[in-house]
Amino acid sequence: MSIERVKQYFRRLGIEDRILEFDVSSATVELAAQAVGCEPERIAKTLSFQVQDKYILVVTAGDTKIDNAKFKQQFHTKAKMINPDEVERIIGHDVGGVCPFGINEGIEVYLDVSLKRFKSVYPACGSSNSAVEMSIEELEKYSNFTAWIDVCKIIIH
Repeated sequence: MSIERVKQYFRRLGIEDRILEFDVSSATVELAAQAVGCEPERIAKTLSFQVQDKYILVVTAGDTKIDNAKFKQQFHTKAKMINPDEVERIIGHDVGGVCPFGINEGIEVYLDVSLKRFKSVYPACGSSNSAVEMSIEELEKYSNFTAWIDVCKIIIH
């Protein structure tokens, strides 16, 4: 179970006790916001893509979606999400729990600038019923991110 990978990863950092586990699903932005008790935009969703011959994660605010033109400008290719059936094998976490912590080797993590609006956000912790509150600085530190990028647009509700 990939939440165990995140717990092990966080244990080495001394922050394992910050993981929130819920009796309800947090597999979608809306469900996670309800479970945590915050606005949906503060859920840090992690999306997995194949870019040429490598795999990447893009962590973005919960009220955004990928802007295909911006993605292509950033990565020089169309946004191609990893097939949901292959996400766990490639990334190390299954859909609904994908996060930038305790992932497989060689996966690059990018943080979208949409997250910078918040003091803290809630990414998942490897399962469809977990999250952790992190400041933006902590997210940078603990996700071992590659770079800040701008590949999203905010969805107006």
